[in-house]
Amino acid sequence: MMPIPSPSPRSRRVLGLAGTALAASALVAGTAVPAGAAAPPGLRLTSGTTYHVSADAAQGGDGLSVQSAFSSIQACADVAGPGDTCLIETGRYEETVTPAQSGTSGSPVTFQAAPDADVVVSGTEVLSGFTPVDQTQLAAVIATDPFAADSLFSDAVAAGKAYSVAVDLGDAGGEAQIFTDGSMDIEASFPFPGTDLLDPVIERADAGTANATIVDSTLTRPAGYWDGARALTSYWYVTATGSVASSSPGSVTLTTAPPCVHKVEPTETWFRLSGKIGELGHPGSYFYDADAKRLYVYSDDDPAGHTIEAKVRDLAFDLSAASHIRVEGIGLFGATIRTGDTSTGVVLDGIDGRYLSHYWDVTQGATDCGANVTRGVTTSGIIIKGTGNTVQNSHLQYSAGNGISLGGYGNTAIDNVITDVDYAGTYAAAVAVQGHSQTVTHNTMARMGRSGINLQWNGVAGTTAGPDRIAYNDISGHATLSVDTAAIYSCCSAYMEGTRVDHNVLHDPTPRPGGVYPFGISGIYADNGMSDMQIDNNVGWGNHEGTVELNGLGTGSHDNLVYNNTGGMTLFYVKEPGQSTGTKIYNNIGPITGLAGATDGGLELSNNLVDVDPLFVDAAAHDYRLQASSPARGAAIPLPGVNDGSTDAVPSLGAFQYGAAPWTAGARP
Repeated sequence: MMPIPSPSPRSRRVLGLAGTALAASALVAGTAVPAGAAAPPGLRLTSGTTYHVSADAAQGGDGLSVQSAFSSIQACADVAGPGDTCLIETGRYEETVTPAQSGTSGSPVTFQAAPDADVVVSGTEVLSGFTPVDQTQLAAVIATDPFAADSLFSDAVAAGKAYSVAVDLGDAGGEAQIFTDGSMDIEASFPFPGTDLLDPVIERADAGTANATIVDSTLTRPAGYWDGARALTSYWYVTATGSVASSSPGSVTLTTAPPCVHKVEPTETWFRLSGKIGELGHPGSYFYDADAKRLYVYSDDDPAGHTIEAKVRDLAFDLSAASHIRVEGIGLFGATIRTGDTSTGVVLDGIDGRYLSHYWDVTQGATDCGANVTRGVTTSGIIIKGTGNTVQNSHLQYSAGNGISLGGYGNTAIDNVITDVDYAGTYAAAVAVQGHSQTVTHNTMARMGRSGINLQWNGVAGTTAGPDRIAYNDISGHATLSVDTAAIYSCCSAYMEGTRVDHNVLHDPTPRPGGVYPFGISGIYADNGMSDMQIDNNVGWGNHEGTVELNGLGTGSHDNLVYNNTGGMTLFYVKEPGQSTGTKIYNNIGPITGLAGATDGGLELSNNLVDVDPLFVDAAAHDYRLQASSPARGAAIPLPGVNDGSTDAVPSLGAFQYGAAPWTAGARP
């Protein structure tokens, strides 16, 4: 891997400190890209033909000049070969681009926005022809669904705020995705969640709820109203979807209890019901009738004065059979990019992606817990497979699942800003890491349904497993829709090959107020038997279980090296004989929950500052450097490569060495 340049001040948390630099060697010590993989980003050994693309061009151009530009990106992709560039002018391009040829390591095929161009490849199509729903059309709807009478929908019709258009958006009504003026609309629901996907209005089940029945006093619709509706439920770590078998005022009974917990927990389960046109009565809402192929929207004024779009394709670029492709400065809307198992040398640089992936149907098999919670982990967001591929310098916002999915091995996500993802509340993440030998560094992540990084490990056939490197990321706003998680979450019973998680800033989770106890919300969580990880020099605040949490339930917490972290920690299931052999907890600052008897399972505890004021420079402002009089100075076990740099003869405890240039985290320009 090339040396990573020193950070500059933009788009990162500086911990109250002015400029700083990172030693390139500290990052180079991480996972290397396998030999024979991608050429370093930016390396081009040969030049080829520059073709021009313009959304305003007439069809039939040869692309060799702006005046004879191709009218679609695909037309350029059909002819571009190694070393060629498709230079794209401002415009909206409604297509999936599939390159006809791969590039080579020194001569990639490049798809690039022209200078100062605003290029958007969209997965949507603009809808037109909306007409007000009149009394005749209302009567036809009521004939099909009698409960539509005397409803929010009938009130909207009477007020002239219900409109419709004939359109085929498929057979799954709840999976349609509609946008008004660039913002996502919400399916008509109870309670109406509002339009903030990561902070929805919720309703919690009342006392008396049990098994598959939700009891709630706000369910005032008549008996049978909710029959056949879709139900979303969320409890602790499980978000699930199902259907309503029967309903009456004050309760609904689901066809099957939610998977994993196999019951609806009173007061701690929140729910949402949809699939009934009678709930169409809020600005920013829609209802799609999949049988009649008709879309209804609620609008305070004529929809003709707005841009209303529907998602009709998943991919903006399909690179699943391509290698050595560069995509630079391109916007994505309602669509994403994927590579394939054999892809290498793909570089996605400066992508501005919004609404990458969408789904509400979470449950994949009524009783399959694993398939339910992992919905979207490998199939959503920017999907990177293969080896030696990179996503960098990109801004990704809004996804039901991931911002980026790293599969395969030896791939990199660096200097990206990723926000408002996993609004479906599963184990998807801002960056979901599978495979091995992956690198995730210098990213800023905020507002996630569950975790910033979901760190899993699995082998890739025909390769030698290597460690991941997760470093210098700034992660906040995790646990918005799901608890028992962390900014960086890893599970379950895997031996992580020395994966290193270091120099991350992990702070300010945002669990839903009230209801379920915010168990397990930490900075870094090695859950249910994770072993052989090095967790060092991380800083956290606002995390209920501290900066680090080890849970040895199952196979134990073995060979984990927890060094020089600031912000405290929690230890679970490490105390039984042999339950935590090889684990070393040295040089950390902060309280440790579960400390009593922690060494009984074999772990080693030494040189941790647990219950003494460390005298930080300004803890209130999250400046965790050490004052001159700090008891953490000169108190650490020296660990080369971990706590080098102090101006004292002996290193300091915690994540900042006394006198050393402080490090920073987050995306750089």
